[in-house]
Amino acid sequence: MPATKHLFKSAILLFGCISIPVDARTVTSDQRKADQDASDASEQRATALVAQMTDAEKLVYIQGYLPRRSKDRPADMIPSAGYVPGVPRLGIPNLRESDASLGVANQLEQRKGDVATALPATLSLAASFDPDLAYRSGAMIGAEARAKTFNVLLAGGVNLTRDPWGGRAFEYFGEDPLLTGIMGGASIRGVQSNAIVSTVKHYVLNPQETLRTTSDARIGEAALRESDLLAFQLAIELGQPGSVMCSYNKVNTDWACENDFLLNQVLKRDWGYKGWVMSDWGAVHSTVKAINAGLDQESGRELDKVIYFGAPLAAALADGSIQQSRLADMNRRILWGVSVTGLIDHPVPAAAQSIDYAEHAKVAQEAAEKGMVLLKNEGDMLPLARTAKSILVIGAHADRGVLSGGGASQVRSVGGVPVEIPLTEGSAASISRMTWHASSPLAAIQALAPGAKVTFVDGRDVAATVAAAQRSDVAIVFGWQWRTEKQDIETLSLPDQQDVMIAAVAAANPRTAVVLQTGGPVLMPWLDKVPAVIEAWYPGQKGGEAIANVLFGTVNPSGRLPMTFPASEAQAPRPVIPGLTAMKAAEAANNAGGADGMKSSPPATVIEYREGADVGYRGYLKRGVRPLFPFGYGLSYTRFRYAALRVTAGSHPSISFEVKNIGTIAGADSPQVYAQAGRRDGGSLRLVGFHRVMLAPGEAKRVSVTVDPRLLADYDVAARGWHVAAGRYPILVGRFAGDAELNGELAMADVRLAP
Repeated sequence: MPATKHLFKSAILLFGCISIPVDARTVTSDQRKADQDASDASEQRATALVAQMTDAEKLVYIQGYLPRRSKDRPADMIPSAGYVPGVPRLGIPNLRESDASLGVANQLEQRKGDVATALPATLSLAASFDPDLAYRSGAMIGAEARAKTFNVLLAGGVNLTRDPWGGRAFEYFGEDPLLTGIMGGASIRGVQSNAIVSTVKHYVLNPQETLRTTSDARIGEAALRESDLLAFQLAIELGQPGSVMCSYNKVNTDWACENDFLLNQVLKRDWGYKGWVMSDWGAVHSTVKAINAGLDQESGRELDKVIYFGAPLAAALADGSIQQSRLADMNRRILWGVSVTGLIDHPVPAAAQSIDYAEHAKVAQEAAEKGMVLLKNEGDMLPLARTAKSILVIGAHADRGVLSGGGASQVRSVGGVPVEIPLTEGSAASISRMTWHASSPLAAIQALAPGAKVTFVDGRDVAATVAAAQRSDVAIVFGWQWRTEKQDIETLSLPDQQDVMIAAVAAANPRTAVVLQTGGPVLMPWLDKVPAVIEAWYPGQKGGEAIANVLFGTVNPSGRLPMTFPASEAQAPRPVIPGLTAMKAAEAANNAGGADGMKSSPPATVIEYREGADVGYRGYLKRGVRPLFPFGYGLSYTRFRYAALRVTAGSHPSISFEVKNIGTIAGADSPQVYAQAGRRDGGSLRLVGFHRVMLAPGEAKRVSVTVDPRLLADYDVAARGWHVAAGRYPILVGRFAGDAELNGELAMADVRLAP
């Protein structure tokens, strides 16, 4: 095994069974054949191994310990998300699991002193529209995980963000199934290039954190297939993850982790998935129903009410309610994932290895820079001139670091934690702290403007902040809003009276720029008063440097919004979190002591996703609602022109056009191709392709996208498959959803496709 510091660069060469060109947007026929060959060989190997396992060994490999709660800790278990003992005599590895959405997680520092490279929010990665970057980001995380002796990463979050207030929205790729599927699949593939397993999660329809363990998501099958399930299907096809993690919530009355339709019928039958389904931690509710419905492994078993895959499973095998063949299948699926990723032939090192954190930091900074979205730049205020005499930096602890999201994805980043605020209340208090990475925007701005007087105020005293802004050539306000796993935000407004402060600063200084560090959309009542706005998301451990580079034009912003920013909360499909009122009433009753001291629980929450497949921009356009900023939107310091559209029909149509940089500086653009597709309920405008392209001033390139026919189709429930109706489909090429720089038509014959 090569030194770990070089593993990230060479992993794709080591483990060729899972390699792909890192700019891939679809699975080519050659890649599909290589995947199938690897899958077939892994299935044969897994079957042979299962035949050699004892019944006791089979019962052990389908249960995952939660290390911090385990009373019978194996000797090599370290504090982490989970652990599954292997079978050493057969070379079957222990499974050492870590959370890993934004880096190898170490929330609440359960492993003292263990740091890792912290990537920006997944929304930032999605905003880059760059599958190559997604692959390299995943490969970087996978390399660090291997170096820390982890071999299963709970990564690959591809839930669609249906609601703007989702607490975990920052961990996902936005609202569009194509963008999510491609970026998520590329990231998974990157993780697994290190011969370790990545999950894809949380399967499925889990966009809400508040009451996530009691809610019942309701939606029709066709709509689900055309939206959230399609995102998972695309990510699985491209990423080939070793495992799928099912979610906490119910879907159409059945828990996701014991949902026969989702697990057996869709995932394993229709999609032919060979890997294993692991539960989310604490998401198992039964033994017989869950196992017969397709759940293969109980994760974090100590969090369930009963260890359902322990004694109850042994009893069910004895009385025949679960067949021995099903237990063998559960183990075979785990071993398929262990084999197809290369893990079984390339075990992780026995002891932690060195990591080239400086090299990996470059990936984090690139991701932050490519993901930042320039939302407004009136009068070309940005990039900032380096001749400014005085610059005032305001708010969000920008003198010390940059904000990160909370929950299972929390990384203890290289460089330390300059600000960390414990939570005193709320559902997330047990797993989260408000944490900043040590990357000071103030210091980075000072480095790029050495001749200027750069000062900082925290913004809490509005009068003092306004006075300081009046004395400065430029004011840069850092707005923030924190999100975390386990609870959704209850308002899209910035907290702590930031809106009042921003408006006051803008009135005092006409050269005011706002840099937002948020995990999703926020309202901007001050937008008309501010000439420049940048959405920086949670920018990761090199966020300060990345922000300064974009502000001063060292980097030309190129990010595009992966989800719609509504103009008001009333525009959202659900302006109020379902079940929130009942939950607060139950909490109030409990705090008051309740009747006879009995604890009150909120009623089960049914969430009707009446928008169906019209998630995000699809719904906004269909309803004729104009948001604050649409999906796909983002500005640049240069300008681009599109021309010469060509549409080529066929079973997999292609659309090409020319992109030219007509400005004076180099920049990257991400033109988007949309189709008015589907026939049911009038169809909808859907993203069917995108292509990020870098151009020098005056340079032109022809770009091409291939259209997956499922993006044009309706899902036919009765026929159990996709149906592209014969006819002509309008094609739009633009800069965001609803934009039409170029127009064309695609003629399609009647096509029916397998599910």
